[in-house]
Amino acid sequence: MSADDIPEPDRVPGAPHPRETSRVQGQDHAVADFLNAARAGRLHHGWLLSGPRGTGKATLAWAMAKWLLSGGEEGSIRTDPEAPAVRRIRALSEPRLLLLRRPVDEKTGRVRAEITVDEVRRLQSFFQMSAAEGGRRVAIIDAADEMNPAAANALLKQLEEPPKDATIILVAHQPGRLLPTIRSRCRELRLHPLNPTEMAGILADMGVEDDPDRLAALAGGSVGEAVRLSGQGGLELYQEIVNLFADFPRMDRRAAANLAETAAGRAGANGGDPFDLVVTLLDRFLTRAARTGLLGPPLPEAASGEADILIRLSPDQRAAQVWAAAQAELSARARVGRAVNLDPSALVMDMLIGLANQPAH
Repeated sequence: MSADDIPEPDRVPGAPHPRETSRVQGQDHAVADFLNAARAGRLHHGWLLSGPRGTGKATLAWAMAKWLLSGGEEGSIRTDPEAPAVRRIRALSEPRLLLLRRPVDEKTGRVRAEITVDEVRRLQSFFQMSAAEGGRRVAIIDAADEMNPAAANALLKQLEEPPKDATIILVAHQPGRLLPTIRSRCRELRLHPLNPTEMAGILADMGVEDDPDRLAALAGGSVGEAVRLSGQGGLELYQEIVNLFADFPRMDRRAAANLAETAAGRAGANGGDPFDLVVTLLDRFLTRAARTGLLGPPLPEAASGEADILIRLSPDQRAAQVWAAAQAELSARARVGRAVNLDPSALVMDMLIGLANQPAH
């Protein structure tokens, strides 16, 4: 397997890797907290970057690493993209930087489901070898909540006895899955979902041409999720789902069958999972239906005619409870079906029939 063929589990399909990104956008409070600590000489040895997926945690982690290892601008986290250390970081050839992420199984060529203890044990040798060169050393763990128990315990030992001039940056989508003792030994920077204006600017910089307002509505303030949806035709597929519910509980069986067949399709060039995409979008529709019964239709619309359909389906709190229960049941069915390798097409069709047969709408 060539270097270009090795999958990167910390990269959103269709988007540049966060180490290639030059700007951190929409998270000024987190950037300021880090810079203020550095300026005051209170640079913690462990930093926990938490928040929903796709909100810029990895981008901030790499920006912090570049700033620490190349000597960034005063009062800004920006760095010279042509600085030797920054160029080495982008090429993953900087000796003072270690990246820990889910490794590739050499036998299967697939990315493992967890960060293993062998990966975390590399920290000790990295800090020992790089100490001879002096200066700051940085390790990034992305994502830390993907560590198995043995790996988490190995990391805890490093955090309990941090090496001099070492900074360990943990990216965590679900920080509650980390050991409390790991969290207590890190300074946390929590990143928030981006608003539509912030997302529109970032998506434009990335060359994403889909409607930024609709992408923002579906992605919940996550740029990473917006890029994934755009790359996999998520807006078009969500429109199909909305149209499917236009005459609910009557359902166009041919349209339902087409949606089920889409879920059973092959992964596209960007590596996206069609079943996961269909289930994710169905989940979003049900969640938005439940929200409508409580707070009114979400704005902006994520598809043409969505607001009118949601108002009809979920006019009050009682209907909201029905749709919330349907969303929970769909998620449970998807997890079980995936675990036992059920046919994706049959599973999605079963979900749709179940929704049409629910007792109240």
